[in-house]
Amino acid sequence: MNEKRRRAHDKLAALPGVHSVRRPVGDGRDFDLFYARTGDESAHPIVVVPGGPGAASVALYRAMRTRWAARGLDVIMLEHRGVGMSRHDDDGADLPAGALTIEAVVDDVAAVLDDAGVATATVYGTSYGTYLAAGVGVRHPERVHAMVLDSPLLSADDVDEVRAAIRRVLWDGAEPGTSDVADKMRRLVDEGVLHATDTQIAADLYGYAGPDVLRRQLDLLLTGHDWLWGAVGFGTRFMFERKTPYHHEPDLVGRIGYRELNYGAVPDGRPLDPAVALRELASGDPDFVAEPFDLIAAMPGFTWPTVVVSGGRDLTTPPSVAHRIASLIPDAVLVELPGAGHSVLDAKEPAALEIALAVDAGRADELPDRAAELDAQAGSLAFRLLKWGIGAAAVAESVVPAAVPRAVRSVTATS
Repeated sequence: MNEKRRRAHDKLAALPGVHSVRRPVGDGRDFDLFYARTGDESAHPIVVVPGGPGAASVALYRAMRTRWAARGLDVIMLEHRGVGMSRHDDDGADLPAGALTIEAVVDDVAAVLDDAGVATATVYGTSYGTYLAAGVGVRHPERVHAMVLDSPLLSADDVDEVRAAIRRVLWDGAEPGTSDVADKMRRLVDEGVLHATDTQIAADLYGYAGPDVLRRQLDLLLTGHDWLWGAVGFGTRFMFERKTPYHHEPDLVGRIGYRELNYGAVPDGRPLDPAVALRELASGDPDFVAEPFDLIAAMPGFTWPTVVVSGGRDLTTPPSVAHRIASLIPDAVLVELPGAGHSVLDAKEPAALEIALAVDAGRADELPDRAAELDAQAGSLAFRLLKWGIGAAAVAESVVPAAVPRAVRSVTATS
């Protein structure tokens, strides 16, 4: 650990509510795993597990924890091993690859509850964090008071559902308002302008900004204006893939998604395959080995109140996966937000807060009747600015004639 990083680490460690617990590396040594607790202590705090792997917690979600605590919630977030404050061993070296597994992280959650003196908690996971949350239910069921699975994963076979959802919307145009979007996508693929590596950009634009913004982007591409698409691709990679110390550090832990959850599935050779881009992003071997849990077999044994949250425009963990999970868990409450994309916690935090408050108050069964209210909640500031900026730039660009003909190439590859 260099001096600059040490200073940042020490500053975060001194924040109110930040604690550490000794955890095994897996080779006979221990290291400090950090967590933050915000709000008045309660019998059943809410443990929030973000997506990734790679998202930190202590610094990245500090403002969110403050907002949630102001509404009366007792919030705990652990810093995922291999990330941020939990990245290093006692000598300041990065944790070894063997220390970074889903099962180890799930056991870390239980150890944090022990250290905090908490018997049972509500576990709120989003995206990759839902697999960790469900893993707590498998390995430590006695610690679960309730559970929220926001934009959930189910198994390594989810890629088949993801491909089907992306192609249904972006290739077949089978969802309302997407027929012309799909027509434009097919034309751009046929012309060699859009490649499989552009799939996630299109899926994210549809999910977070909606079909109208995506349609404007595609119109620009069809008329030779490709700089904005390249800028969007750069922006999304900057937000979600770039390593930022103590905020987003996927370099060590990214292997978990590939080895244990099949993030880099073998491409199927058909258009708009998100696995192509994910395999290119892999910093090491992208091949799948095995997933740690059989959630399909385990979920029927979950006995605690569970809320499953799904965005209607989510093409990363599509609604079909959420529906299946809700059918597996006894008496699960399915909350569908038609206008939301992936990870309500991150993209529409006010709605996530209302869901957490309802679960904390034992009123989870009321949430489906509040779906329209929740869907109407404002998006998180960063996502509102992203949507506004893309839309405004698209309008401005559309009135400027193309200076030169568009080259037939992948715009993402050169952005």
